Amino acid sequence: MNPTTVLLLQLVTILALARLCGWVLRRFGQPPVIGEMAAGLLLGPMVFGALLPSGHALLFSAGSLPALSGLGTIGVAFFMFIVGAELRAPDGDRRQVRAAVSIGVLGIAFPLLLGLALAPWLYRRMAPDGVGYWPFALFIAAVMSVTAFPVLARILKDRGLARSTPGRLALSAAVIDDACVWIFLALVLALSGGGSGDSVVLAIGGGVALVAVVFVLLKPLYARLLRPHPGTAEPPPWVMVWLLVGVLACAAAAEWVGLHAVLGAFLFGLCLPREEWLLHYLVRRIEPMAVLLLMPVVFALAGQNTTSQAFAGAGLGALALILLVAVAGKIIGCAAGARLSGYGWRDSLAVGSLMNARGLMELIVIRIGFDAGLIGPELFTLLFAMTLVTTLMSSPLLSLFYGRGRLAAGTAAHGLQPDR
Repeated sequence: MNPTTVLLLQLVTILALARLCGWVLRRFGQPPVIGEMAAGLLLGPMVFGALLPSGHALLFSAGSLPALSGLGTIGVAFFMFIVGAELRAPDGDRRQVRAAVSIGVLGIAFPLLLGLALAPWLYRRMAPDGVGYWPFALFIAAVMSVTAFPVLARILKDRGLARSTPGRLALSAAVIDDACVWIFLALVLALSGGGSGDSVVLAIGGGVALVAVVFVLLKPLYARLLRPHPGTAEPPPWVMVWLLVGVLACAAAAEWVGLHAVLGAFLFGLCLPREEWLLHYLVRRIEPMAVLLLMPVVFALAGQNTTSQAFAGAGLGALALILLVAVAGKIIGCAAGARLSGYGWRDSLAVGSLMNARGLMELIVIRIGFDAGLIGPELFTLLFAMTLVTTLMSSPLLSLFYGRGRLAAGTAAHGLQPDR
């Protein structure tokens, strides 16, 4: 088959299976993104490759993956652009803002410390050859600190809890968490730099220069460009063209200096005006293409990097240890932040269970680490499994800690059907 036919068949297969898995898991009260992630695993060598090796070799041959990878990179860049545009400063009364800061800080610090404690054991067993200890250890610490802001928002929306106490605290803390983790990840990528001092200097200097250009030059420029247009429901088409140019240019600049395209796209989203009409415009115009079409491609590509060898020997023990560190770090750290701010145990543990959702953000982070050579296929597979499990846990843990009666009251108040 010619490359175009293969690419189209890949997209058809990926989208159909992602939609089917999303529909199935939604029946169990899980957000569709979990099904899409599961579809990525099913299409990889562990399932599709094991059951139909000839079909897998035909549809996902090594030579066909670069084109799919290009689509996936664009999809992740657009997605992170939307995430950057969505982020808002923590709102609410002064007590709630202080609590969000406490939860966000402890929700990063405690998992980060546990990740650093776990790193020596993982480094001896699973670090790729040639990777320095500190880039590896700091990356593991970053992985343990991630919260999936978009999945968290989706869970709260589905449960009708976006305006509840734990919902507002978790959303506000997730903003702080995401911003800090992406800054930390940028530093890790700069330090990894292939071991070259010049590459580290380029990454750090280029990152600082990119931030300066985005917030000193592009921010006022796009604020002027995106002034409301009187008499029109939305901006003219050329505005979208320049938004796409900005996203792709910042993504390319971040990639060029040795960081990652998603960091540039995220920065560009952060620099845009905090206007609700603009967010709604971007969600209508860009999010369907990024989320419905391109993000399942990212999951499928991630699935191609998994290996069943990860679960051989001490692999299952390593997975159990990774899960213990990931879950304990997030739930204990975030619950402690809420409790120290004066909230009850039920609300505090509900916040911790929500912040434990890692979802797509974690998958993006571990894919960046894999692309940078910081982790190999075995550890990538274990971290992929941890991402799935921690995200699946969020809804059941929320029901356990917050109470099914309060959840049902929240969904009823917002005109939603309670999850079954």
